[in-house]
Order: sequence, then C-alpha cells, then structure tokens
Amino acid sequence: MLNKLKQTQAQFGGSSDVIDHWLETRQVLIVEYCKLAALKPNSNKTALTKLPSPDELQTFCQQVVDYISEGHFKIYDMVMAKWHSTGFSPTEEIDRTYFDIVKTTEPLLNYTDKYADVSAEDELEDFDLDLSVIGEVMEERFGLEDQLIQMIAESLEIPPGA
Repeated sequence: MLNKLKQTQAQFGGSSDVIDHWLETRQVLIVEYCKLAALKPNSNKTALTKLPSPDELQTFCQQVVDYISEGHFKIYDMVMAKWHSTGFSPTEEIDRTYFDIVKTTEPLLNYTDKYADVSAEDELEDFDLDLSVIGEVMEERFGLEDQLIQMIAESLEIPPGA
C-alpha cells in the first residue's frame, strides 16, 4: 500500500491542493494500518501472540472513520468547488467510480464498530482475519480513489471548452 501511495504521490502530487491533501490523509491511515499489521499474531499457536492494545485499535479505527468522513464530506466538496470554479461537471465515469468507492465504506465502518471499543480482556479471536480483510478493502478503495484522482487531475488540467 505504501509503495502504491508513493507512486500516486509521484504521479499526481503537486497537481492540486485537494489531491495532495487526500494523499497525505491516506498516508496517515496506511501508517496506522501498518502499525497494527506489524503486531499480527504468529502462525505458531503455542507461542504467545502480540495483539494490539485497545488504544492502538481505537487510534486506527478513528483514523479509518476520519479518512472516510474526510473523503465523503471534505475532499468531495473541495473537488466540487474546484470544478464549479472552472465550469467542469462530473462525468458518468467519475460518478460511477465515486459510487464504487462509497461501496467500500460499509465494510470499513463495520470493522471500526467491531474494534473501536475493545478492552484488554477481549480475546480478539478474529483479529488476524479481520485485519487482512480490511487491508484488502482499503487496497480496493485506494485503487478506486487513484482512478478518481487521475480523472480529477485530468479535469483540472483542461478547462471546459478548451
């Protein structure tokens, strides 16, 4: 995920304050995910496993919620304002991609519902699997966002009617 983020930053970074902000926010989320992934339990069932603390899980869950909220309410609004100022309006492809991004929101929020308020006594039996699944959902979302970022960057490069 971090390598793909770096590629996206190299390709689109600096093209728009909106895109730069979006990618910086994504980086914070990926770093929090990597911290949890580094604590994943061993495959050796007899060894003690290191699970994240409730605070670590809460921090990650809050980052997920912040990222989703920012994407839906702040970044999308920033993009729309930028488009309105240039006279551009979203295409069907942009709308479809945004809708596909929205479909990843529910599994992410379900994860946060499950793990945001765990206690030190909770066994977190499904943590390893859930973390893997949420990583796949995030990867899917980031891929879709990258497609949207490309469309946004292209739309902002060429003024309407040019």
